[in-house]
Amino acid sequence: MIDFTPLVRPYFARRVKASLSWRGQIRDVQLTQLQWLLRSLRATRWGVEHGLAEAYGYDNFRRLLPIPVAYSELRPYVMRMIDGESDVLWPGVTRNFAQSSGTSDGKSKYIPVTTDSFKRSHYQGGADVVAHYLNLYPDSRIFSGKSFILGGSFANELSLKPGVRVGDLSANLIDNINPIANLVRVPSKRIALMEDWAQKLPALVEAAADEDITNISGVPSWFLTVLKEIIKAKGAKTIHDVWPNLEVFFHGGISMRPYREQYSHITAPSMRYLECYNASEGFFALQNAIGDPSMLLLLDCGTFFEFIPLDDASSDRPEIIPAWEVEEGKVYALVISSCNGLWRYPIGDTVRIESVDPLKISIAGRTKSFINAFGEELMVENAEAALAKVCRELDCEIANYTAAPVYASDRSRGRHEWLIEFNRKPASLSEFATRLDEALQHENSDYEAKRSHGIFLDPLTVVEGKAGVFDRWLASTGKLGGQRKIPRLSNTRHPIDEILRFNL
Repeated sequence: MIDFTPLVRPYFARRVKASLSWRGQIRDVQLTQLQWLLRSLRATRWGVEHGLAEAYGYDNFRRLLPIPVAYSELRPYVMRMIDGESDVLWPGVTRNFAQSSGTSDGKSKYIPVTTDSFKRSHYQGGADVVAHYLNLYPDSRIFSGKSFILGGSFANELSLKPGVRVGDLSANLIDNINPIANLVRVPSKRIALMEDWAQKLPALVEAAADEDITNISGVPSWFLTVLKEIIKAKGAKTIHDVWPNLEVFFHGGISMRPYREQYSHITAPSMRYLECYNASEGFFALQNAIGDPSMLLLLDCGTFFEFIPLDDASSDRPEIIPAWEVEEGKVYALVISSCNGLWRYPIGDTVRIESVDPLKISIAGRTKSFINAFGEELMVENAEAALAKVCRELDCEIANYTAAPVYASDRSRGRHEWLIEFNRKPASLSEFATRLDEALQHENSDYEAKRSHGIFLDPLTVVEGKAGVFDRWLASTGKLGGQRKIPRLSNTRHPIDEILRFNL
């Protein structure tokens, strides 16, 4: 195949140049986005009903909408959009919706994916990833072969009107992608959107195994399974034996950290990785420097960003600050107003500010994905770092995990219980538990203090998950495949008690 990379470089270089112009201009760039969003808001039922039809400027916006807007408040409007009503949360009719994780009442969330959201956020963000990759690697030949994009499927849990699609964000993106892109990507749309993974996995292997793949995009956990099946089918040792021109994995959705060691076993040392922050609500950030895992926030892609200090996130009237007022090193809950019709909406993620100009972040976890049952404030980033360290030390691999508190009884103090499914087991599960406990203390001073001398917390315990236990649980919820995620840390016994029932 002809290498088209030199021909397209100038187009992508313009986006890198644009991002460099944000230096010292974060306030102006973001206020430009807000003004465009507010002009669109005036034509919507939401804007009229909430007195926002005449909103202008940031001070006016936050005065008229002083508190974060929970999904429970948005749900009735979203359902009207699904039913075909126009000009509800965003101008026009919206026909695509990304099904996201359930809310506290157990219902799924449906995030509108508007025409503007496709164009200005998701697809623009995807193009920006390629732009920054080409800028980082002048030797790239990424357009000399094909892309392998792994996605999910559409849901069938709602009665939908013709033309309305509800499902994984990736399914919506694949279904609406420019037809020209289909010439340089695999698998076909038919295979990509298959719902039954028992049929989809072999179809993916057959579709991709004999192609010249130069780049792959998807969620690390699901792609690991697919790549191993392709290696097995071809009788190879690594995926580069199958695809010698494979350069890069554009990954997102979950942390790569627990899977990096496993990928090193099935890829060549030359393999490159770039993390993306592409959520159902929008494409927010991307990795743009070699050796720097933090991600550049995309300031001109249809989203106005705000931040709630973590210690104020549970307040009914939290402090909300704009992007130009964040402080380096602090963790915030992320709040967005965007061209999918979400207004001052907390998306449920927490981010750490790694740099204020350029504005770069790392994902700290979920606002509800942590353990603070005993004042230990254990975050997902602590868990990922500790697990990666112990797996290196004990030469083991983790497929999936979740953890939750076990509360004190008359005979014991409280502790953390971890359910871990291994790809490669440690020689001693008890040593693994001891090492993990020590690593968590190293990563988190609050956990270390609570574990000190065993006064407040007992050592954690590890339950070995049987092969496929997390998949069996996900299948029981109707959420197996695609971009479905395992809740890593929980402050309650949900969902670990549910998953344990599949581990008998």
